[in-house]
Amino acid sequence: MDQVRTETNSLTELQAEDGAGNGASLVAPQRESAMLILRQGSEAGRRWVLSRTAPLNIGRHSDCDITLPDRQVSRSHARIFWREDGYFIEDLGSKNGTHVNGQEVAVPVRLEDGDELQVALRFKLAFVDAGATAPLTLEDSQLGLQLDRETRQVWVNGMMIDPPLSLHQYRLLNALWEAGGGVVTREQIVDTVWPEASGEGVSEQAIDALVRRLRERIAECDEEFRYIVTVRGHGFRLENR
Repeated sequence: MDQVRTETNSLTELQAEDGAGNGASLVAPQRESAMLILRQGSEAGRRWVLSRTAPLNIGRHSDCDITLPDRQVSRSHARIFWREDGYFIEDLGSKNGTHVNGQEVAVPVRLEDGDELQVALRFKLAFVDAGATAPLTLEDSQLGLQLDRETRQVWVNGMMIDPPLSLHQYRLLNALWEAGGGVVTREQIVDTVWPEASGEGVSEQAIDALVRRLRERIAECDEEFRYIVTVRGHGFRLENR
């Protein structure tokens, strides 16, 4: 899976904290510094200690303090910084947005202990303030859908879809994933799923049947959440937990 790069200094601090630097979910009960915990992503459980003197940059570019190598994430996506009496997060004009507790970040937002940060569609982080008790477990770190494009494996709530998706099912899911929550039109689905057809001979019924079957495969692991949403008159989009 994609690897999340951490800043060298931060990683050293974390290794000292847990003795391994392996993103373990157990942390010290009391914190002198605030931190972020990756709750959803390929390295769920990894932590970053925040500094009051240096902002922390999040993005796809390798120069960022937290590098999230996914096309849904902008090169410079978001920034966390200290101001007066608290930590704030601001979106840096990203394409797919930054959210705090489900609300889009349009202006800098002051972070409170326990806030959930979402970067694009795939990555979720928890903010743990200084002096707060960090969670001992991250039971929901595997909630939602995760896609490994190198192996074409798909995970839902920590369970791998097995047998694997068919080629057409995977192409459809990957197109929705790449859209980062945006709408994928039927025309785009045809071009992506059936590139050899060049738009000919693929009916709307065939598209609907493929979407229905993909929903059924995902529901084998999670019946409660509807991941593929129909946008009438436009197409489909992916919604993740």
